Amino acid sequence: MAGGGILVSAENVSRLAGSPEPAARWVALALLGAPADGHSDAVARADAVARAHADVLADPLTEDILARLPSWESPPPISGHDKPEFAPNLLGILADMGVTAADDARLAAVVEAMLAHQADDGRFLAATPHRGQPAGVWAALPCDSHAILEALVRAGHVDDPRVARALDHLARSVTDTPLGPAWRCVPDPALPFRGPGRAADPCPQVTLEGLRALSHVPAGRRTGAVEEVVRTSLAIWRQRATAKPYMFGHGRQFKRGKWPATWYSALAVVDTLGRYPAVWSGEAARPEDRRAMAELTACLIAYAMDDDGAVTPASTYRGWERHSFGQKKLPSDFATARVAVALARLEPIAAEVRAVDVGTLASSKGGTGAPLP
Repeated sequence: MAGGGILVSAENVSRLAGSPEPAARWVALALLGAPADGHSDAVARADAVARAHADVLADPLTEDILARLPSWESPPPISGHDKPEFAPNLLGILADMGVTAADDARLAAVVEAMLAHQADDGRFLAATPHRGQPAGVWAALPCDSHAILEALVRAGHVDDPRVARALDHLARSVTDTPLGPAWRCVPDPALPFRGPGRAADPCPQVTLEGLRALSHVPAGRRTGAVEEVVRTSLAIWRQRATAKPYMFGHGRQFKRGKWPATWYSALAVVDTLGRYPAVWSGEAARPEDRRAMAELTACLIAYAMDDDGAVTPASTYRGWERHSFGQKKLPSDFATARVAVALARLEPIAAEVRAVDVGTLASSKGGTGAPLP
């Protein structure tokens, strides 16, 4: 992936490569293709990436995230799968910074513990508090198991037989829904509980998690339905004015996102679906899917970025104020880099993205806010 296109300018990539934030520098060099100290040759870039990676590991703010990793064997009650404190979400933040299990024993220990808890059908499990059992029940809704699977695949365990079983279950659990093939919220046999919303509807978050996990799997090993699932995610956006998935709106909060970015948002959708270009830019791309992807990307730019291409988090989770992406007053280089990575994949339809007038887009059902100009 390289910056320097219409959606991600070379100037912005160069600025990120000189950021005082080590994680932003690493993203710019390793993922956005920023020249290393003014040189673009492979050796210079590899050296610069290695230096940036070392700086990330030495950064006290990286230690702050690593110190938040819970014991997976006896975790505290899950605070909510939308929260950054959920262990798979913490692993995702670290992975976005280039931190791997080889870099820290605590991270490696969590990954190994996750691999040790698997249901007979292949799903990975989490300790979930239930009815007077403080230690929890080992169970998982799809928003647990999909998130764990994504973390394990990103940690380099795609060839582990246990992960292969989980990927097989992921492929088998794609279900027909009113909007097309997707993943639904399915209760665990050990827990008489299912997430909110209609049982037959696709879950937007679970579907994105499944697609993200598969995006790290070699294309030849993915389920044949994966591109149809991508189209279902785009259909969820297209029907936003007439039907709203319970708890998943597409208004201002969705468009601007919440940081750290660990839940359903325009960034999450663009970042995930952007990894499947055949759906929205290839010869088989349908006009309605191409248009939906352009609209989502245009909303991400309009609501999350300023005119210089920088991202100032407008909404943040508590407890992350030490991090640039956890405060609301100044632009965050790491948040900017995260958004730039997602936008760089959309350069093939950049002209269509720039042509979208976000002020004319239909509101989400039940929404009352005015669109941004």
